[in-house]
Amino acid sequence: MATAPQPTGLPILYNDLVPLSSDQHATWGTKALDGAAFLKNQHAVPVIIDEFVQVQRSFPIIFADAETPVPLALMGLNEGVNVFLDDNGKFTQPVYVPAYIRRYPFMLAQLGQNPQELSLCFDPSSGAVGPDGDAVKLFENGQPTQGTKDILGFCESFEQGAQRTGAFVKELQDLDLLMDGEVSIQAESATQPHIYRGFKMVNEEKLRDLRGDQLRKMMQNGMLTLIMAHLFSLDLMREIYGRQAAQGKLPPVGVPA
Repeated sequence: MATAPQPTGLPILYNDLVPLSSDQHATWGTKALDGAAFLKNQHAVPVIIDEFVQVQRSFPIIFADAETPVPLALMGLNEGVNVFLDDNGKFTQPVYVPAYIRRYPFMLAQLGQNPQELSLCFDPSSGAVGPDGDAVKLFENGQPTQGTKDILGFCESFEQGAQRTGAFVKELQDLDLLMDGEVSIQAESATQPHIYRGFKMVNEEKLRDLRGDQLRKMMQNGMLTLIMAHLFSLDLMREIYGRQAAQGKLPPVGVPA
């Protein structure tokens, strides 16, 4: 279920990365896209802990089945399925849009040897940045515009949130609170359920068995609120299942999720 890294080694959604340059992109700007076609076949996107409470109102939050279990918002239960977009790539209902999506096609990336030096880059295949872009001009007289500074600030804020998210996940792992997830959902007319695996979730039994001082610390630092947002959100998996069934996008029973 959980999205694996792309073969290119690039982050989810990104097909290429080019550093933004005042020389090469002096006259370029951003363009408003009509919809989010880049999401049509994306069933999960990363989220940061800063937005868990907002995300859990719209999407289930799971953790990728990986050495570093990145939190993900599920938009479909199967690879290539997104039940929130129509055929034109437009959202079919009002939902919270995760910061990872709002950041696209920009991001900060390490280009040199120093991991502390990050450059503002963009995905040229997105169609959202180009020489004919007139929504937000990126440079003026060789200097970044306020719009570019705002984009940079958002990307920096996201990176800081990603670092906090990494610390949260590490704490979950240190407390041995993550377990292999499994969800069984059966349609009314079906004789067998669909079984969804390949993701991580918080083990509620181990959470209840934590010492009082550990739980108190988690409540004080906000970690318990994040865990509960994750656990409450899992009920939305059945809603997404229902959407997939209504859209005719459920795989045959027995096909791995």
